[in-house]
Parts: sequence; C-alpha cells; structure tokens
Amino acid sequence: MNEPVAVAILAKAPVPGFAKTRLIAQFGSERAARLQASLIAHAAATACHCEIGPVTLWAAPDAVDSLFQTLQSRLGLALACQSDGDLGTRMLTAVAAADGPALVIGTDCPALSSDHLRTAANALRSGTEVVLFPAEDGGYVLIGMRTPHAALFEPPIRWGTPRVLGETRRRLQRLRLAWQEPTTLWDIDEPRDVERLRTGKNPCRLVF
Repeated sequence: MNEPVAVAILAKAPVPGFAKTRLIAQFGSERAARLQASLIAHAAATACHCEIGPVTLWAAPDAVDSLFQTLQSRLGLALACQSDGDLGTRMLTAVAAADGPALVIGTDCPALSSDHLRTAANALRSGTEVVLFPAEDGGYVLIGMRTPHAALFEPPIRWGTPRVLGETRRRLQRLRLAWQEPTTLWDIDEPRDVERLRTGKNPCRLVF
C-alpha cells in the first residue's frame, strides 16, 4: 500500500478580478482574492502533509504569482502551468503528467483533509480504477485515477453545474470502470458557502 499516488492541485492565481468571481458582487474583488489565497495555501499544505506522493500545483494563468513561488519554496511542491482548454482538458493533462496513479483536486474545498487524500490514494492502490469525492452541489471535489481515462472529461460536460457528477457516473458505467465514492464534501462557490465557513470549522484559517 506504499505505491506513490501523485496529487495535482488546480489553482487560479489570487488576483483581484480573476479569482472567485462569483463572490465579487457581494464581497468585492480584493476580499475574494484574499479568500482564494487562503484556500490555495490550505490545499497545498494538506496535499503535501499527507505524504502519499509528489504534489504539483497547476497554476492559472501562469506560475509567477508570489504565492505560488512561496508555496513551492516552503513546501517543496512542483509548479506547472495549466493547459489551454476547458476544465476537463486541464484535469486530463494533470492526470497524464503524473505517469501513474493520481488525484486531482481544486482549492475550493476547505473540508478536504489529509486523511481524505490518504483514503482516496488507498482506493487506487487497492486496484479501483477511479475514485470520486462528490460535492453537495452536484459536482465533485476530487477525482483520482490509476490511468488516464479521457472519456470522463470529453465534451459535452457542463462544468460547474449540478449535472457534472451524474454525467461522470454515467460515463463510468458505460466504460465499465470500477469506482469508489468514499465521502461527500462541500465547496465554496457562492456567498452562502462563505457564511457556512465562517460559522463552522475553519481549517484554512480564513483570511477574508
């Protein structure tokens, strides 16, 4: 059960006006960017501290942001630039680059812990082809694969909608791939999600 499982983190740079755009109308671009910076730092630390395999932070639009550089220096993770294309293309690129079992996460799920990542890694190590952590809103906060399966990411999938998880499950069934869904978590997309983080546990030490 010690087979390395890579972790790929897809992250938008915490630039005002670019990050967490669905929060800007209520909180402003500066505060939304500060929240994004906290979430990125939390996701990177969580991935590195679980020690299941190499960690790569896939940055958008590029990797020159000072936060990305600081995390690379502090945590020893690798930096890469996200590919062009939709979210599915970028996730597939990250999985393929791992050249072995890999988990792909974003930065919007502060409830995702190192224990969760170990659970997902062990599912792949046991021979399961795909592991998913559904999100309460109908998407997913983690997908892991032993080998890349491009068909799970190909259009038409309306990323960011409640239909993502259902469509992914249908494709898994059609491909006859064994998968696990160990847990369901929630992520931060809308203003109400920020309030949920404020009033509950705050594992990312929210700076907002």
